[in-house]
Amino acid sequence: MTTKVAILGGGGMATACASLLTENPETSVSMWVRKPEIADDINTHRENRRLLPGVKLAETVYVTSDVDAAVADADYLVIAIPTEFVRPALTSLKSHLTGESPVISVVKGIEKDTFYRPSEIINDVLGPRPVVALGGPSHAEEIARRLPASVVAASGDIELARATQELFSTDRFRVYTNIDIVGVELAGALKNVIAIAAGICDGGKYGDNAKSAIMTRGLVEMNRFGSSFGAEPATFSGLAGVGDLITTCMSPFGRNRKVGERLGRGETLQQILSSMEAVAEGVNTTRSVYNLSEEKGLEMPITTEIYRVLFEGKSPEDATHTLMTRPPREE
Repeated sequence: MTTKVAILGGGGMATACASLLTENPETSVSMWVRKPEIADDINTHRENRRLLPGVKLAETVYVTSDVDAAVADADYLVIAIPTEFVRPALTSLKSHLTGESPVISVVKGIEKDTFYRPSEIINDVLGPRPVVALGGPSHAEEIARRLPASVVAASGDIELARATQELFSTDRFRVYTNIDIVGVELAGALKNVIAIAAGICDGGKYGDNAKSAIMTRGLVEMNRFGSSFGAEPATFSGLAGVGDLITTCMSPFGRNRKVGERLGRGETLQQILSSMEAVAEGVNTTRSVYNLSEEKGLEMPITTEIYRVLFEGKSPEDATHTLMTRPPREE
């Protein structure tokens, strides 16, 4: 029996998911892309030349800007849209998404105004339906080229998590399950903030010791923030936490690390964002996490300094000095 998966999104991760899912001959994949000209270009070249060049899509992947054609009879919906666009995209598509297909989210961020996690945005717009979050170290550039990777599928509905595990698993893509969707989603958002800080270390040539300290203390902040919202501390020691943090802070593919690197070299945020093709989720997430941590009285020194650099014009050098001269304390 064929399983139909409809992917909503036309970015690198959407394309990587399409490529991954077609490895199972019993899975049918459609991909909805908002702009007809982009859908036509992908169909013509069997390649997302703009965001994932060099990766050929199987002929069986149906790419279209017609949402009704994309989602017809879909057993699962995969949401692969940047956080800031999830609500407007789903709102415009809501009348077409009338079934009860479970949603698999690969979105990593927190909504700016509501502070909702991706699964909360999805349920707020589409109404209650089962959602699973797929998180962990998973750069699209590597997944699409069949380099080995391991991730975690998290949902309060463990049977849905297991179904997602079966759907996505290949001999090069290993999927674990978890019931802590809060922790997995928050880890996926928070690691992008720390990646900006790690990038500043790279751009400012602060060295390996500084970057290791940022990642380690950043993980403490991630755990502290997540635990205050009911996440399991152990989640931050797993693939969605420390695993994704390492990849995002170290990889040349990391958009958020690249933002930090360019800040560390002296560029302004406006210069950086205006020149980027893809979205760096950590920028808006930093604002959301900072505001929430202030409301809850959480100590988040790295997040606070990244917020000051991004939105208050503080220099990376001054932010580094502030972090390094904080009062001594126990680890």
